[in-house]
Amino acid sequence: MKYYLGVTDNKWFKYLSERQNEDINFWQPSGRTNFKAIVPGAPFLFKLKSPLNAIGGIGFFSSHSILPLDVAWDIFGERNGLGSFFEFRKKIVAYRSSNNSFAANPNVGCIVLTDPIFFRKEDWIATPQNWGRSIVQGKSYNTTDAIGAALWEKVEATLEKYQLFAREESIKSQLLLEPPSPQYGNKYLTKVRLGQGAFRVKIMDAYNRRCAISGEKTLPVLEAAHIKAYAESGPHHISNGVFMRADLHKLFDAGYMTITKDYRVEVSKQIKEVFENGKDYYKYEGKSLAILPEKIIDQPNANYIDWHNSNIYNE
Repeated sequence: MKYYLGVTDNKWFKYLSERQNEDINFWQPSGRTNFKAIVPGAPFLFKLKSPLNAIGGIGFFSSHSILPLDVAWDIFGERNGLGSFFEFRKKIVAYRSSNNSFAANPNVGCIVLTDPIFFRKEDWIATPQNWGRSIVQGKSYNTTDAIGAALWEKVEATLEKYQLFAREESIKSQLLLEPPSPQYGNKYLTKVRLGQGAFRVKIMDAYNRRCAISGEKTLPVLEAAHIKAYAESGPHHISNGVFMRADLHKLFDAGYMTITKDYRVEVSKQIKEVFENGKDYYKYEGKSLAILPEKIIDQPNANYIDWHNSNIYNE
């Protein structure tokens, strides 16, 4: 099993360790390169910087995305490890000011981690013997070699102590990630859950950052909509989501708009009857979705569409 040991900002670690987080953003200030060291579902360990120099926690890799700073804040808020957008921006400025390349709203790299846990200081784990002082970002390890296996054995023992996945089954059923490959069939990895922020990033990238209905590309006004409502046990799966412009999302959730099993848009006559208008929305009636995920498994699931049409949509 391949996993990653990432160098962690100590203040980021302290801030998040004092809070409950379903998912977090392990951000990269440069926002220029994609993170490809591990696959979704794989463990991501937190290596604290000097003078602490220890492994202080773990999260599970969901996805990587390069986002404008304000969008990263909108999605994760304080789960970026800071108390306000002003502090977040100031932190990024501090990391990037040396090369004078800071823009008003720069891109930041977002390594999205779900199910994070932060160990108490007495449970911190020593860094591996082959960890080099010159490592700035992080290093991959594998349980197929002696050092990687020994480290993971210590992590597993700590996870047992923390009972990481002791949760109500009703909650588990809502947040389950896509089934892991046999390579990641370990007793911890099969129980990793996807949080709301991680869900939004996955939906955003699956729809190529465009509104499925209108094709709009302006990220601040685009949202991830559940087809089967989360409050009704609709899971955080890509196949239960559609990326939409905010106004279309509100209409979809309120039953004034839906999609069909052949991925066409339907607009309720209720818009005109109730609001005496709606021409900006009726233009989408009968049209195919402008954008669909490339992977068939990620496209809207017929069962979730049925649920929305039977329980939410008002013809």
